[in-house]
Amino acid sequence: MIKLKAVLETVAKITHEKGKRNDTQETNGTRAFQIQDVFSLENEDSDETTTLIDKKDNVFVMSNRKSKYPVLQVDLRLISDLVVVIVSAAIGGIIFSCLGQPVIVGYLLAGSLIGPGGLKFISEMVQVETVAQFGVVFLLFALGLEFSLAKLKVVGPVAVFGGLLQIVIFMCLCGIIAVLCGANLSEGVFVGSFLSMSSTAIVVKFLVERSSTNSLHGQVTIGTLIFQDCAVGLLFALLPVLGGSSGLLHGMVSMGKLILVLSIYLTVASLLSWSFVPRFLKLMMQISSQTNELYQLAAVAFCLLSAWCSDKMGLSLELGSFVAGVMISTTDFAQHTLDQVEPIRNLFAALFLSGIGMLIHVHFLWNHVDILLASVILVIVVKTAVVCVVAKAFGYSVRTSFHVGVLLAQIGEFAFVLLSRASNLHLVEGKMYLLLLGTTALSLVTTPLMFKLIPYVMNLGVLLQWFPSESSSTNEEKVSIIEAHNRLH
Repeated sequence: MIKLKAVLETVAKITHEKGKRNDTQETNGTRAFQIQDVFSLENEDSDETTTLIDKKDNVFVMSNRKSKYPVLQVDLRLISDLVVVIVSAAIGGIIFSCLGQPVIVGYLLAGSLIGPGGLKFISEMVQVETVAQFGVVFLLFALGLEFSLAKLKVVGPVAVFGGLLQIVIFMCLCGIIAVLCGANLSEGVFVGSFLSMSSTAIVVKFLVERSSTNSLHGQVTIGTLIFQDCAVGLLFALLPVLGGSSGLLHGMVSMGKLILVLSIYLTVASLLSWSFVPRFLKLMMQISSQTNELYQLAAVAFCLLSAWCSDKMGLSLELGSFVAGVMISTTDFAQHTLDQVEPIRNLFAALFLSGIGMLIHVHFLWNHVDILLASVILVIVVKTAVVCVVAKAFGYSVRTSFHVGVLLAQIGEFAFVLLSRASNLHLVEGKMYLLLLGTTALSLVTTPLMFKLIPYVMNLGVLLQWFPSESSSTNEEKVSIIEAHNRLH
């Protein structure tokens, strides 16, 4: 028996009626035809504009009215909001770039200023956030284009087994703390999975700006982030089990189905990567020999199609876009494709990061700044320590392990999605929800600033002999990594 659940929400309907000319003549049907009627829609059923307001004060304008003739509909609210976001992000990025700071901070702070928690230039965020999600899609697509299977084999064990171990450690640690504090075990387990996620968008953008994607710590970090993105789908399958909406057996079956679907998707993608993709890209290169417009459009379409298929199969848009990039990375057109989609990626990445900033409520952060700062510091210290220990266990030097730990010490943007889903399942509510939301937002804002301190911390560590210099530890690290990998095999 299938149980269906529905949520009934009360909305307010506001109708704005427009004044009519020659009402008496129109009522009697005696109004003569005028040439202006050809260019006017006043005779249609469009004399009123309907507005819906939900319980969260989100305003929806019902602009798609019935008409005898096709009418091009323009959402001026969305256009206005996008103009505000793009302009503010550009101003914030320019200011922080001139100050020698990461532009990411400018994007985030610009979003917080124009959002509902700031100056309220943008109050309805649904459409803007939807458009901004393309930023994550294109960021992971570009990341897939730079993906190297040979390099992943070097960091594969620490990325997969180490990434899984990190999630399990955080789940167990937070679960034990929740039981000791008298809270629900399921809530503690969720908080652990929530805290284990790191920000793919911010960390990858930082590594790209510093040209560190091919470094050892960069490869370990990116490999771990990729595994975390893949694990998001499994965590979504786990949430109904933690929320109590389904039994343990049903939850395990759901996770098993998800793993099966993921295996099928990756198998089909691997087959297409050597049979269809090279021929398709070669054909696009031949057709667009005069201009790159068609090739650019085809690359974007391929990325979005892969993401859409992944989402329809119950996985995620992010996984699909990354797999699309990996499929192209196996061909000779990877660098050319990256050059074509890079401007698009940068635009939507700025939109996405500004969208994250809009989730930050300045007043809430200010009123609870002491608790939030303590929470952020605790998260940074604990995550750095756990990641450092896990990486060290896989044979990496203390220097590299610490570097990876600091890079992964924030809470990721996908945590917002997990938190929203958990709130709908009543897994977390009230003050815990606001605390996690504020801690995540503040963590993302402070992360680029913390990255600026990494070189100074590294030099301080060498001076205090916490770990050797980079040159003296390279050979020892290679040997220890090989030994660790041999133990796994």
